[in-house]
Amino acid sequence: MGEVLSQNEIDNLLAALSTGELDVDNMNDPGEVQVKNYDFERPAKFSKEHLRTLEIIFEHYGRLLSTNLPIYLRKNVQINVASSETVTFSEFTNALATPSILGIANFAPLNGNIILDLSTNLGFAMIDRMLGGPGAPMEKSREFSDIELTILEKTMVVCVQLLREPWKNVVEINPYLDRLETNPQFAQVIAPNDMIAIVTLNLKMGDVEGLMNVCLPYFTLESIMDRLNTKYWFANMKETDDARYDDYIESLIRRVEVPVKALLGKSSVSVNDFVNLQVGDVIRLDSRVDQELSIYVGNIKKFTAMPGTEEDRYAVQVTSVIREED
Repeated sequence: MGEVLSQNEIDNLLAALSTGELDVDNMNDPGEVQVKNYDFERPAKFSKEHLRTLEIIFEHYGRLLSTNLPIYLRKNVQINVASSETVTFSEFTNALATPSILGIANFAPLNGNIILDLSTNLGFAMIDRMLGGPGAPMEKSREFSDIELTILEKTMVVCVQLLREPWKNVVEINPYLDRLETNPQFAQVIAPNDMIAIVTLNLKMGDVEGLMNVCLPYFTLESIMDRLNTKYWFANMKETDDARYDDYIESLIRRVEVPVKALLGKSSVSVNDFVNLQVGDVIRLDSRVDQELSIYVGNIKKFTAMPGTEEDRYAVQVTSVIREED
């Protein structure tokens, strides 16, 4: 990027041109050749076309994340691609703080790994949300406990699995989370001087905002670099019909866990009787043994059923479905 002039410098330059102090012909000397320095220690292995294609891929990935993460976090998540750039791996790791949230993902069948770097404030907010809190970040960063790392690992597994769909137009991959690291020194997946592409995603979960950096080493993508262009990507893009989209939405809904309860009946007892309840005591309910039970999904009455057993477990047999219009 060339030198950027300030507003005062631009005004002085225009004034010099209008008064004749500066000749335009002298400024555009045809004898001068613009030369750009090339650093042979840092070869430009990723072109602008490569970075643009990566941005398209991760724009698709961001849409998948914003659709799937709310299923687990029960909170709206907004994601967009902030930037993409090429740096050495050492520059990437030197910019990381301790602790960090680094998901090392195997990019099978391609060689090598990629790294998902999630901001710690987002990590603590996700932990707080998944444990029933409002999703507030920590005021001061600290080390993660083993339980917190287990929760984050499950979230990272989801993030890694969602990489399969956006890369389908370039290569069929089957990524999986190899390990989760919090110390950048233990995330040395390639040589420090090797080149990487970094795609930065901006994540906003409620009032909490942070970044996810996706580190893509050239060593990992080397075998498919000729496919990382927009022409190849659009040529292999498969149209998704409405039926397949409906199936996809249905598959997402099927993953949602909802509480289901069978109401055996109701009874009113005094506090004294309740406190003195013992094993074997009988509570008289307001329903009969041959009467259908009400089955609730969440707080909505959805089915009626008869009580019974299945092998050595209590069970109910659904007898009717209560429709919304009913």
